[in-house]
Amino acid sequence: MTAPLFLIESTVAAGAGPGDEVELTGPEGRHAVTVKRIQVGEEIDLADGRGTVLSSTVETVTGADSLTVRVSRRSNAPAPQPRLTVVQALPKGDRGETAVETLAEVGVDVIVPWQADRCIARWNAAKAERGLARWASTARAAGKQARRAWFPEVTPLARTADVEERIASVACAVILHEQATTPIQHVSVPAAGEVLLIVGPEGGLTPDEIARFQAAGAQQALVGPTVMRTSTAGTVAAAVVLAATGRWA
Repeated sequence: MTAPLFLIESTVAAGAGPGDEVELTGPEGRHAVTVKRIQVGEEIDLADGRGTVLSSTVETVTGADSLTVRVSRRSNAPAPQPRLTVVQALPKGDRGETAVETLAEVGVDVIVPWQADRCIARWNAAKAERGLARWASTARAAGKQARRAWFPEVTPLARTADVEERIASVACAVILHEQATTPIQHVSVPAAGEVLLIVGPEGGLTPDEIARFQAAGAQQALVGPTVMRTSTAGTVAAAVVLAATGRWA
């Protein structure tokens, strides 16, 4: 049985190695003790979401939200290559969290919320703050559930000009579009650097957005024979790309 995984701060993980004691408290400690009912002697993993995983044995359980473990092994996973970023146009309702959750589970490294011209959802300053908090929380929870050594990053809300700048700086940028003629599996993906996938909104990309992105260096690709929801297309395309890079090997 796979050991359950709980989150710790990078500052804690940085100084811990085999033989050391580490205390798990706060919300993660409460989840371990109260929800998962972890007992003395059980094996658990502690991860910081930045590549470090501490395989440990529980030594003490205190109250309802604290336990102490003895580290038996420390592993440090390098950051995945190539780095996969998805620019996700804001979906309506709770489909944004659905997109973030599945993107995080398949292995996307960076998720960029994008206010595209035809987005039904519109984020003003207050909505952006709440929306980003929800997306970040969802990405963190999904990264934990998927037992990722590196958790995905959610960036601040991007405008179209911000996406253009990202395209110009990456190794490969792809616009997912239902009228493209090149299938996503035929796109040449580099072994290193950053790969950028752009997912449009429910209303589709505007001709101006497509023209600007292509001028910045992006190419168009077709995800599949059916038209997918904006909350689905990025995850499917990411899976194809990740399989092609060997990251799923």
